Amino acid sequence: RAELQAFRAVPVRGDGATTRAFALETTIGYDASPGPLTPTGRNLDVAMQGNAWLAVQANDGTEAYTRAGSLDVNAEGLLVMRNGLPVLGDGGPINVPPNSAVEIGSDGTISAKAPNQRPTTVGKLKMVTPEVPLTRGDDGLFRAAEGDLPADATARLQDGALEGSNVSPVGTMVAMIAAGRQFEQQMKLLQIAQTQGQQSAKLLGST
Repeated sequence: RAELQAFRAVPVRGDGATTRAFALETTIGYDASPGPLTPTGRNLDVAMQGNAWLAVQANDGTEAYTRAGSLDVNAEGLLVMRNGLPVLGDGGPINVPPNSAVEIGSDGTISAKAPNQRPTTVGKLKMVTPEVPLTRGDDGLFRAAEGDLPADATARLQDGALEGSNVSPVGTMVAMIAAGRQFEQQMKLLQIAQTQGQQSAKLLGST
């Protein structure tokens, strides 16, 4: 998710510094618009649809949410993210039988087919639809201020595809160039104002 940044002036405290301030950067939110979908044809790749989020278990054991959908099955048979975090189902982490082919339905239902066996349902991905924006943590995962969110039975995903970043490199570069030019213009205006102030002071001093 693209982050929304803001800057504010913070006064410097101390003798002789009452007129000084420095800029403080803060993250005020994120852009929730969806990114482009890239078909992969991989059964364990899923892309969240609409405002749906996938529930995972963070390193601290808490429930967190992500839009990343590149899944895998680890050596213990747990369905995990590519970074190893367990993916949560309605009843917790999801176990997949060994040597099984896994398919994920649009509603998050997970089917496993062992060799020479019929497919069986082994769980269902917990997908949530937040009513208010989530909070991004330092680990890159998102959390709800009110705690764990309930599963949304109407949430849907697209299998065999991944959602790309919603940050446009070209658009971001153009915005950076425009911001740099605006900064240069502001600096020129400050220099003009300073020069005019000095000239005014000289005129007043000569009278």
